[in-house]
Amino acid sequence: MTQTGFSRAAEAVIAPDVEQAGAPQQPGQGRLISWRQRRRENSMLDSDRSIISTAERRQPRVRRTLRGVHVFLFVSLVVVGLGPLLWLAKSAVTPTQDTLQHPFALWPNGIDWANLSQAWNDVEIDKYFLNTVIIAAGAWVFQLLVATTGAYTLSILRPRYAGLINALVLATLFIPAVVLLVPLYLTVVSPPLLGRDYSMLNNYLAVWLPMAANAFNILLVKRFFDNLPRDVIEAARTDGAGPFRLFWSVVLPMSKPILGVVSVFAIIAAWKDFLWPMLVLPDPARQPLSVRLPAVQSQTELDVFLAALAIATVIPVVMFLLFQRVFLRSAGLGGAVKG
Repeated sequence: MTQTGFSRAAEAVIAPDVEQAGAPQQPGQGRLISWRQRRRENSMLDSDRSIISTAERRQPRVRRTLRGVHVFLFVSLVVVGLGPLLWLAKSAVTPTQDTLQHPFALWPNGIDWANLSQAWNDVEIDKYFLNTVIIAAGAWVFQLLVATTGAYTLSILRPRYAGLINALVLATLFIPAVVLLVPLYLTVVSPPLLGRDYSMLNNYLAVWLPMAANAFNILLVKRFFDNLPRDVIEAARTDGAGPFRLFWSVVLPMSKPILGVVSVFAIIAAWKDFLWPMLVLPDPARQPLSVRLPAVQSQTELDVFLAALAIATVIPVVMFLLFQRVFLRSAGLGGAVKG
């Protein structure tokens, strides 16, 4: 560094001392400003530029107002988010007359636990619940299989036509699902290459396969795979790992966050889907809860029907509670790899 450059760098960190009372400043006297002090001063300037400055936050009236706003927002979010679920759980064990006359009262005439057993046995919630679990499990397996293998091909293997396939997959997101409903149904009724007499109606594959072709999941997992450390992948290839071994032993263990996100999306989407299972599963014995509950509503007492709805919401709530940490941490797809 030249002498001129050194002098400029020194002037950037050397500042004159603050004059003390009764002590005149000596010529050439200075002090070294640390980076912590500069950072503290910058943070104070940033806080003063916000809506409420640091000095205003120290005032008791401002602190009380902010605390009240925070409590109001928290209570509002709890009421809006948990209110319907708590009311449904309360109404599931409440007699019909109490629900109609006192919808927000806490069991004025006691708790009726028989609603749950009656909904489970008389409405045959156990059978439809099992059908829903089978559909959700199959959709989860097929969606993970297609999303991970497709993203692995486009992101890690990268064939010559990867750009074209990526553009075609992205283009399918612009096609409304209603437009594909009729041709997809005709394909299920008479699958190509399987003969005219073969039909996939009342077959769970008719639900699993269309759900597996999810372009959003493929692009989501591909973006995550793009952020994986390439040095680890190249080291595995140097050690002789083939495409399958690289996918199974290297890429998937580093992709647990995004696999959790796709799992939550897949299971919840399959659990609440109504239109497509109703079309391809006309047999009531194979229909899920989302299709059968509206069908039996007119033939069921209100308290028993609400108990059936409460049972149907158990799995989505449990899924969110189990995967909420993975889901929230991976929402921004940041911090892809650790360990």
